Amino acid sequence: MMKLTLADLTALKHQQQKITMITAYDAPSARFADTAGIDMILVGDSAAMTVFGYEQTTAITLEDMLVLARAARRGTSRALLVGDMPFGSVQLSDVDTVGNAIRYIKDAGVDAVKIEGAGPMVRRIGAVIDAGIPVVGHIGLTPQTVNQLGGYKPQGRTAAAAERLVEEAGALERAGCVAIVLEAIPQPVAASITRALTIPTIGIGAGAECDGQVLVWHDLLGLTSGHVPKFVKQYAALGPEIVKAIEAYIADVQSGRFPEARHTYTMPDDERARFETHHK
Repeated sequence: MMKLTLADLTALKHQQQKITMITAYDAPSARFADTAGIDMILVGDSAAMTVFGYEQTTAITLEDMLVLARAARRGTSRALLVGDMPFGSVQLSDVDTVGNAIRYIKDAGVDAVKIEGAGPMVRRIGAVIDAGIPVVGHIGLTPQTVNQLGGYKPQGRTAAAAERLVEEAGALERAGCVAIVLEAIPQPVAASITRALTIPTIGIGAGAECDGQVLVWHDLLGLTSGHVPKFVKQYAALGPEIVKAIEAYIADVQSGRFPEARHTYTMPDDERARFETHHK
């Protein structure tokens, strides 16, 4: 399969062909998604919670993300690989942000980076783009600033707030973003943004009229414990199946059913006889 390019994303939008995106944090997961035909793989800072067990995305570091991105790169051949710029990697200065984005490109081989926010962040995003690094924007519910937003709740539910999102999306497109993630915003607002932009929108809890959709790996496959967001559709329930498999393994080991003879290695008869004569 031919590797997708950033230009292909825009072409898919204009062809009205939906774009598919999923998070992945290691080589096997990326390889499964790539083999299935996914268009984009996001090494998301959601790994802070799904992989490292933190309560918020802000706990993950750039070093953590680079390790995960390098692993996902090794499992990806066709899909576009996008690396999330974690909290702390974009807040200090344009120079620091560009340097951190360069590390993503050089050290992990991602095709683009994703940066949350608009407003004051637009200038910083522009600096990264000016350095020749493609950027995917992200507005609406931005988990890195969830405390400022008052928690994990939908954004743009008043006319004024919705208009602000439309303006932010336009500003990100003018800055040069190659696509924009729209998270947890009302469908009419996402639809309006999608129609107004020439670049693709990727929705997560933003309705069906976005140019594409993204879901978190663990949510999609039923590996999430506890609360699952309203916008998630689980396509499998692998968590309970994994527990059942491990329970069966424990039972087999404790009862002596595993390992069987077919799971063990043998020696040539003459070598075995020679060994056993010295170890009776």
